[in-house]
Amino acid sequence: MTTIDRPTLRPARPFFSSGPCAKRPGWSLDKLSQAWLGRSHRAVPGKAKLAQVIDLTREVLGIPETHRIGIVPGSDTGAVELTLWSLLGSRGVDMLAWESFGSEWVGDVTQELALDDLRILEASYGELPDLSAVDWTRDVVFTWNGTTSGVRVPDGAWIAPDREGLSICDATSAAFAMDLPWDRLDVTTWSWQKVLGGEGAHGMLVLSPRAVERLESVPPMRPLPKLFRLTKDGKLIEGIFRGETINTPSMLCVEDAIDGLSWARDLGGLPALMARSDASASVLYGWVARTPWIAGLSADPAHASTTSVCLRLVDTPADPKRIAALLSEENVAYDIGAYRKAPPGLRIWCGATVETTDIEALLPWLDWAHAMAKQEAA
Repeated sequence: MTTIDRPTLRPARPFFSSGPCAKRPGWSLDKLSQAWLGRSHRAVPGKAKLAQVIDLTREVLGIPETHRIGIVPGSDTGAVELTLWSLLGSRGVDMLAWESFGSEWVGDVTQELALDDLRILEASYGELPDLSAVDWTRDVVFTWNGTTSGVRVPDGAWIAPDREGLSICDATSAAFAMDLPWDRLDVTTWSWQKVLGGEGAHGMLVLSPRAVERLESVPPMRPLPKLFRLTKDGKLIEGIFRGETINTPSMLCVEDAIDGLSWARDLGGLPALMARSDASASVLYGWVARTPWIAGLSADPAHASTTSVCLRLVDTPADPKRIAALLSEENVAYDIGAYRKAPPGLRIWCGATVETTDIEALLPWLDWAHAMAKQEAA
């Protein structure tokens, strides 16, 4: 067996998981020492902490004052489910799916809500559906960035400014790393554990005035569990969007969200976060372009994600699971295997909390692990 030289420089932080994602640089548990623990989240200081998350979110992302921002249970999944159950059914729906989570929402709408007037626009992993085929007289549900396929929509130009239906966007791996057009998004959701590396179990929900008008003018088409209720007696429950959460949140997670958002603000806000993510993705895609055994899963480079970079192996007997295992054993890269429902390959997170220097240090190790796995498979 040929000896393969092992690289010497390791990433300082080998955390490249696509969720939960790396904590911000410089994070430590003592940053949460001011957490509101052992007290009610409905006490004045507790509500102030929750309101601070909302205010910082608006500041960092530049969300218009016209849009409500709320903290809801169940991570991004809870935020999306709440939206689907609360808003869909009064008009036809176009569902877009090109990766695992978009397909999950299709399954919910077809099997659980069982809507009659439903169109499904699908594409294989690595591709986008035909965005020009979307009918904006209908409600439209889509993911901005396909975390499990590494494919994102190019921009918001395809979303009709004069749409009659609502645009409902799952943006969990796009928010804080991509420029979202708030004037064209009626419902937007994400989770804390993605681009800012926060803790799980909590989701964020942003509603445009058009979404609020729908909620207040069209009664729910079905019974709603308490965790999904945004209105009472036909009016929006405004407290949800001031920090009065539907159920009890983890105030330790809330403190962690404040820490991540404060870091993002002090860094320079969304432009600085995007620049960090773009820089890491550029280094990684540059290596892909000059490496014959690897390729991006995205069929069109213009649609390639800058956060969840999904890769496939080309003309090699090496097993991607073995590559990921070797790098984990060497404490070089954790959790970089492709999503379980996605095509076999690698998935490397390049969100804003990842240092570009760590991506650079990872690249020789990827070549080493591939050579090792290829030799083992021979």
